[in-house]
This record gives sequence, structure tokens and C-alpha cells, in this order.
Amino acid sequence: MIEIKTPGELEAMRAAGLVVARTLAAVTAAARAGVTTAELDELAEQTIRDAGATPSFKGYHGFPGSICASLNEQIVHGIPSEEQALSEGDLLSVDCGAILDGWHGDSAVTIEVGVVSESDRALSAATKAAMWAGIESVSPGGRLTDISHAVQKAAERVGRADGIEYGMIAEYGGHGIGSQMHMEPFLPNLGKPGKGPKLKVGMALAVEPMLTGGTGETVELADGWTVVTADGSRAAHWEHTVAITEEGPWVLTEPEPAA
Repeated sequence: MIEIKTPGELEAMRAAGLVVARTLAAVTAAARAGVTTAELDELAEQTIRDAGATPSFKGYHGFPGSICASLNEQIVHGIPSEEQALSEGDLLSVDCGAILDGWHGDSAVTIEVGVVSESDRALSAATKAAMWAGIESVSPGGRLTDISHAVQKAAERVGRADGIEYGMIAEYGGHGIGSQMHMEPFLPNLGKPGKGPKLKVGMALAVEPMLTGGTGETVELADGWTVVTADGSRAAHWEHTVAITEEGPWVLTEPEPAA
């Protein structure tokens, strides 16, 4: 069963999403050479708790951090560490979740530490473009894999423009979200359109493509969490929580517009 939210419940999810947006903004501003991923994790947890919310990730199946901090060849689920200091030119993907009044928000950004290579900047931009293409395809009456197809085609289109075939991660993808962080359905980041559950008003999904500068092959490290590229290529990860409404997609984790 896919959870259907009332308008009031979606508003509550928006409040949780804004906590996540503010937390990621704070982490992005603090991410510079010399700062450890443990320090960023501490900042994220404090920001979430100051808002009256709870970190979704901390303790989830034993995960020790409030954020996933995935550096360079790490794709997802990187564990924050006091031994992991950022360096100029790093590419850092930060995934963050918060629970507020029983409702979840979940979002991820890829942060450029100082000046990064043109190829890394292009990789992150391609991943972000693929995410937005998926979000824009969210429509009542559509099918789940319409989103998957939009993500894949955008990644391929941008890759052709960049002159590189980006690696698509098949094992990991988006998911339903609401009263729990991970819910049905699983949302693949590639596939043919017109398949899977019909999209209905009141559903909420996390749309989260991950691309690499090499192949889509992955390896899970011995810590049982961190997933890296098999070929050592760089990776990027972007994510937003999106609600399905009569008016179209509502991005619940998008920052508030500047005054």
C-alpha cells in the first residue's frame, strides 16, 4: 500500500522539509577545506534539533550519523568521521533527513569544496538536472516509471552534451516517504515509462538520482554502509521530497524563496 496524505499532512511534511532545507544550507556554507565530515554531522544534528525536529538517519538500522557524507568516489551512505577532513577540489554528497511532528523530509545535495574540476562540476550539474527532470514528470494519473524514464533520459541527454556517458546507479533510487522515511514504492532511476503504480494526489516521493563519471558498478565497503564506485570514478547525488498535487509536483524540501 502506498500512503496517501491529506492536504494538512502534506503541509506538515513541508514543515519537516524546510528543516532539512535549512540544515543542508548550513552544512553547505560550512563545508570547506580542513573541516571534517564529523563536524558537518554535528552541525546538522544541532540545526535539526534546534528546529524541534529529530534526525531521521541517526540510529536508523544502526547508522551512526545525522547525515550521510559521501566523498568523491563514495556514492551514498558515507559515515561521517573525525578522520575525514575535506580538501580543496573534493566533491561531497550530503543526504539529510528530519522528522517533525511524526512526518519526514529527505533531501540531498552535492557540494563543491573550493574549486573543483570541470568534469566534477559537470557531473554534479548533470545529476541535478536529472533530478529536476524526474520531478517535472510527476503528475497525477501518470505511472511511477514515467519518473524513472525522465531521470534516465535527462542524464543521457546531458551526457551527450558533455561528451561523456555518465554511469547510472540501478541498485539505489528514490522511495515513498511520509510517516516513515522509506516507504513503498521503490523508485528506480532508469527504465521504460508507463509501468508501476499509478500516481495519485496525496502521494509523496523522494526523487534521488545518483550518477558517476565512470560505470554504474558499485561496491559496498566493509563498514556495511558506504557504497563506492567500483572503478574509483567520482559520484554525485541530488534528492528532493516531492508531493503529488492537483496542480502538479510540490517540492517539499525546496528552500523558501529569498525575501
